[in-house]
Amino acid sequence: MPPETLITPDKFHDQCAVFGVFGHQEAANLTYLGLYALQHRGQESSGLVSSNGQELFQEKGMGLVADIYSKNRLKRLPGSKAIGHNRYSTAGQSHFKNIQPLTVNFALGNLALAHNGNLVNASMLRSELEAYGSIFQSDSDSEAIIHLIAHSKADTLIKRIIDALSMVRGAFSLVILTDHELIAVRDPHGFRPLCLGRIKDAWVVASETCSFDLIDAEYVRDIEPGELVIINDEGMTSHYPFLPASPAQCIFEYIYFSRPDSKIFGGHTVYPVRKALGHQLAKEAMVLADVVIPVPDSGVPAALGFAEGAGIPFEIGLTRNHYVGRTFIEPEQSIRHFGVKLKLNAVPDVLKGKRVIVVDDSIVRGTTSRKIVKMIRQAGAKEVHMRISSPPIIAPCFYGIDTPTQKELVGANHAVEDIRKYITADSLAYISMEGMLNAAPSRRDQYCHACFTEQYPISFTRAEQLQLGLFDSTHKKG
Repeated sequence: MPPETLITPDKFHDQCAVFGVFGHQEAANLTYLGLYALQHRGQESSGLVSSNGQELFQEKGMGLVADIYSKNRLKRLPGSKAIGHNRYSTAGQSHFKNIQPLTVNFALGNLALAHNGNLVNASMLRSELEAYGSIFQSDSDSEAIIHLIAHSKADTLIKRIIDALSMVRGAFSLVILTDHELIAVRDPHGFRPLCLGRIKDAWVVASETCSFDLIDAEYVRDIEPGELVIINDEGMTSHYPFLPASPAQCIFEYIYFSRPDSKIFGGHTVYPVRKALGHQLAKEAMVLADVVIPVPDSGVPAALGFAEGAGIPFEIGLTRNHYVGRTFIEPEQSIRHFGVKLKLNAVPDVLKGKRVIVVDDSIVRGTTSRKIVKMIRQAGAKEVHMRISSPPIIAPCFYGIDTPTQKELVGANHAVEDIRKYITADSLAYISMEGMLNAAPSRRDQYCHACFTEQYPISFTRAEQLQLGLFDSTHKKG
């Protein structure tokens, strides 16, 4: 079982956020607000690039959006076009040099690029490009796209972008800013969300629609898998330059990543999907209890759905401290469960003497679930039953999510009963794969669920398998 560590995140880390504006005099300010609304997708760093049609202007920093962009910094970003990026490193280390958007000036002018996703062949592309003389400035896989654009022999920038993206394999939702255009493009599988909106006469592009709400922009539609959108002074044009591929939209966007108020993957709001997962979980894993509580905040909609489906009262039995920063002074090891108690605390009046159902969206390593169960028992609960609104996670993601290795995933190496014993719950149940897919909107075959099934939508070459650590996987449960 996983070792008991003091502070170990037990969630998949959000990937990244992209945002872009074309044709608005407050482009930089709107992009700042968009990134603020998308903070949940990346808290490590943020960057913002604007253009006045002749020059790119950039501000960036480590940390949270509100801490990076002051009024003075935003004033240094003129122009009616801008793109921005919030980062959580999925490829490349946590360094200032890896902050996006990445910018370059080359033969065809200025270019800035922001990327949400992950390229499975980035390492091999990098080796090939370096052999031809490319000098990389960052560790990010996204930089390979810029070098491929520069190496292309095509006579226009758009053709060069198409050439470059035809050579990469993996997930990409991109916004690209040039001197005269905003370009948005999504990989043919459509792993990560990307949406298009309007604010008066201006166009906006974002990872999620919750960013549109903050700036009073109208959601127009999703940018489709394999679509390349060009926005310039003449308007918006749509192109489909890539070979079609089977849809593989990340179902974890519905389970955890996207904000509950966002519309993704065809305009479906996330909140009712999470609630439907809870309803389905109650059908599959009902247990006699007095109260249903969520693990806040991501477990709240599913817990509400479970409570409704089971006919059991819903209560807030765990409160969350919303003001926890990324760094803090760590106390002595003798202060047990500090890492969890810093973020969560139990409400004894809700829990004492009760049979409690705790609903969470996922279990990754199991360490945090174990501490939560102990915390609830210490608050006086008579029984603690854990219910999870996703199936057991058995495999890492290579499409834009920072996941542990397979040996660290408790669901990959242990049977459900062994996990129950480890987290010390009276019972433990996950939603079934069938139930999860039934609760999700649209066709069930449009989703990527590789983290639950090891069925990766993109087949890996032997070299990629070696690079990603996929060769000869022999993990066993129980």
